[in-house]
Amino acid sequence: MAIISTGQNFQRLDALEAGLCITCNRIARIQIVRRYFTVVSRLGDGVAWYAMLGVLPAVFGIDAWREVTHMSVTALIAVFIYKLLKEGLVRERPCLSQAGVSALTAPLDRYSFPSGHTMHAVSFVTMLGVYFPDVAILMLPFAVSVALSRVILGLHYPSDVAAGALLGWVIARISLYTGAAIGF
Repeated sequence: MAIISTGQNFQRLDALEAGLCITCNRIARIQIVRRYFTVVSRLGDGVAWYAMLGVLPAVFGIDAWREVTHMSVTALIAVFIYKLLKEGLVRERPCLSQAGVSALTAPLDRYSFPSGHTMHAVSFVTMLGVYFPDVAILMLPFAVSVALSRVILGLHYPSDVAAGALLGWVIARISLYTGAAIGF
């Protein structure tokens, strides 16, 4: 059951962001742009992050398992937070609520706020920046592309992406702080 309804709290914000959503969504009608962001979006579903977590110990040795475990636990906590927010805030996706915006790939769930893809991308890159800075530099363009894909593919409003980015950063920073306190 929704804690806050879209009609009551997101309607004005939806209207403010509709033009930008339509413009970004039109860009994806260029075939190469659409293909790129569709692939990025699907990899951002988790495949790229899980693969990265699997490769880190192979590249950096057995000692990397501690950091990989920490990032994995943080990701699980982020999924829990994401699900609570999505189910509680209930903001319809722009492809469902805005004429002129089409979903150019299938969404993973119904609601839009916040962007879970962006939240995880920012969380992982933030933690990589502390544990594996060289990998973070390599993954940063991918994380930015994941965030952009959400609006370009018609699945999120820009404020969904901004909120997801902020949440991802906060979750990672809190995890890093508490992890350091308990010996991670």
